Amino acid sequence: MKLAIMQPYFFPYLGYFQGIHAVDTYMLYSNLNYIKEGWVHRNRILINGTSNYISPQLEQKSSNKKINEISLVSNDFWKKKLLKSIFLSYKNAPYFDEIFPTIEAIILKNHQFLFEINQDSIVTIAHFLEVDTKIITNTKVYDSLEEKLFESTDYKEDFPNIISTNYEQKVIRVLEICKSEQADVFVNAIGGSELYFKDEFKANNIDVFFVKTLAYDYPQKNTTEFVPHLSIIDVLMNCGKKHTQQLLTQYELI
Repeated sequence: MKLAIMQPYFFPYLGYFQGIHAVDTYMLYSNLNYIKEGWVHRNRILINGTSNYISPQLEQKSSNKKINEISLVSNDFWKKKLLKSIFLSYKNAPYFDEIFPTIEAIILKNHQFLFEINQDSIVTIAHFLEVDTKIITNTKVYDSLEEKLFESTDYKEDFPNIISTNYEQKVIRVLEICKSEQADVFVNAIGGSELYFKDEFKANNIDVFFVKTLAYDYPQKNTTEFVPHLSIIDVLMNCGKKHTQQLLTQYELI
C-alpha cells in the first residue's frame, strides 16, 4: 500500500494534489506544531497579475500550538473579504462559474479550527477532481506517538522496532506510521529526498519515492509570464475540471 503523510495546507498547490493522486492512502497529519512561515495558513493567487497571499483569519498564531489547536476567528467578515479577493481576481476566468461555488461553499462553512477548513478544501477538491485516494483526516490515534516522541530521550532505545542510522524525529514518526498503517511504500514531496533516505526505509521493508512535478503551464490573466505553484484555485479557475485532471498526472515518482 502506498502511503503519503502531509500537513493539511490551505487550498494547496497542484503538486500537493499530485501527491494525493500518486498514493492509495493520504494522511492529513495535523498533530504537528504550527509553523508561521509554512503553507498551513496561507497560499497564493494572482491579483492583478501579481502573486499575492490569501489566508483565513486566525485567533492566535503560536509555534507552541499544534496545527489542530489553531482556531479561526468566528465571524464572517474575513470570509467575505477573502471571497471578494477571489471573486475580483477570477470573475473573468474561463471556468469561474464552474469553480467559484465550490470555493465559496468551503470558505463559508462553519469551521472552528484552521485544520478543518484546510481538510475540507483538500477533500472537497480531490473529490471534485474524482481522485479515488483514501484520505485520512482523523489522526488522534497518533497523539500517543507524538507524546512518546516528545518525551523520548533516546529514540533508538524507545523505538526498538525501527532500523535506522538516522534517528531524527521526523524519520521515526514516518516509519512508525507506515508500520502502523501497514504501508510498504512511502511517497513524499520532492523536498523530502534530503531527509528520507531510500536505504534506511528499505531496511524497514518500506520503499520510498518522491513526487517530481513535470514542467507545466496554462493561460493566466493579466500576466506576461506564467506564475507556477499557485493555489489550486488558480489552476481550477483557468483550466477547469478536465484540464486540471490532466495536469494531475504530470509527475514522476523517483
